Amino acid sequence: MKHNRPLGLNERRNLLTGMLLLAFLLSLFAVDNDKGLMHSGGWATLNRLFSSLLSPDFSTDLLKLALQSTCLTFAYALITLSLSMLGGFCLSIFASGVLFRSLILQGAARAILGFLRAIHELIWAWFFVAAVGLNPIGAVFALAIPYSGYLGKIYADTLQAVPSKPILALKEAGATPLQCLIYGYLPQALPTMLSYTMYRLECAIRSSSVLSFVGLGGIGMQIQLSLQDLKYDQVWTFLIFLVGLIVLVDSWSYAVRSRVK
Repeated sequence: MKHNRPLGLNERRNLLTGMLLLAFLLSLFAVDNDKGLMHSGGWATLNRLFSSLLSPDFSTDLLKLALQSTCLTFAYALITLSLSMLGGFCLSIFASGVLFRSLILQGAARAILGFLRAIHELIWAWFFVAAVGLNPIGAVFALAIPYSGYLGKIYADTLQAVPSKPILALKEAGATPLQCLIYGYLPQALPTMLSYTMYRLECAIRSSSVLSFVGLGGIGMQIQLSLQDLKYDQVWTFLIFLVGLIVLVDSWSYAVRSRVK
């Protein structure tokens, strides 16, 4: 009697790839595409956009504006991250149970973190536009609220994953729960928490650029204005500054994480 040989890892991977490719091809036929993927001038616009990449606008006035807008975007991202770290860390203390051993508090804190994460920052932005109008304060809080949920979830999981032996040693020595948190949990969890926090700073920079329409300003608003004026050479200049900011933040993140380790 023959037994079917189980599929190996490579075979399963190839099968999954084939199924995903087939699903993609079938989805193309399911899309209502009577009018085409682009309007009549779409290809010409794309051609102009990518042709401008070879000749970005490096005039002095535009470079000054790009630098100011980049610094403003970075400042908003830092404010967002600072608020998110504060809110996320406070909630993570309750959600992890490292300081207060209460299932009710843990469940409530995790429910709050889940609620904050579930609503996208764009939806929060609409709420704040309706409440406070178009201004940077609403945009900053629209980013800080969901980011608190992201950071709080990671912080709580990281604190719970800390090895228990050092904590037990501190408790046997008479340490209080607060002392266990400061001298036991945090030193072990800090590298992971810091690494994810720096990653979220990069995300905050990108999100700050996207939320320019709610009055945040910065590099995103300049890109939007240049696109509306069809000045694609300026768009690429602002994008170069945005990418440069992300690269600098990534280098800074690597240096900070190396020192912590």
